[in-house]
Amino acid sequence: MNPANANVRAEELAKFDRLASRWWDPDGESRPLHDLNPVRLGYVAERVALKGARALDVGCGGGLLSEALARAGTEVTAIDLASGVLDVARLHLHESGVSVDYREIAVEALAEEKPAAFDVVTCMEMLEHVPDPASVIRACATLLKPGGKLFLSTLNRTPLAFGAAILGAEHLLRLLPRGTHHYAQFIKPSEMAADLRAAGLVLDDLSGLAYNPLTRKAWLTGSVAVNYLVCASRPA
Repeated sequence: MNPANANVRAEELAKFDRLASRWWDPDGESRPLHDLNPVRLGYVAERVALKGARALDVGCGGGLLSEALARAGTEVTAIDLASGVLDVARLHLHESGVSVDYREIAVEALAEEKPAAFDVVTCMEMLEHVPDPASVIRACATLLKPGGKLFLSTLNRTPLAFGAAILGAEHLLRLLPRGTHHYAQFIKPSEMAADLRAAGLVLDDLSGLAYNPLTRKAWLTGSVAVNYLVCASRPA
């Protein structure tokens, strides 16, 4: 389920599998994901009715957002290609008691299997880890029902983002393992907007996501210089 031609780097899968055992530890190496998760969920919930919706979480990792969507009343399918974190995600369901259908499959393969199947597709902090982000966006567009919404988050390719996400988070504060991010893979909003248009999607919103690792507070902001969230729609 990780074919040689999949849109993934083996070293990226290995990187996230190494984090698997402590994925649900709010004070572990996935700490920033825990802190950002409520803001991301709130961003989605403000823009789409979640109760009763069919949602897909692409690049779900250990399932932080997947479970949050499920608790909000959404029927959730969640996919990833890192088998170790998927094992942790499935195991955590026994503790949380929520229902999520976890699958080890590439988003492009799922798009062939289930076109126009979902009201909501989320893909958070994944695009900067794949060789071809535009391919992921095209697949997400295919998976959306007409009128459905796609939610993305990623890092902007700016000196400020380099300082915050790599120098700060990985080297100085050591919130993340060194090598988690590669600056060349960060995505400018203009590049994101072009990929969305090419996939037939309409950009609805672009919001900055700020995070203070010392206070562990995250919030939406008008600046997209570091981390940003995107909401896009498939025309009805």
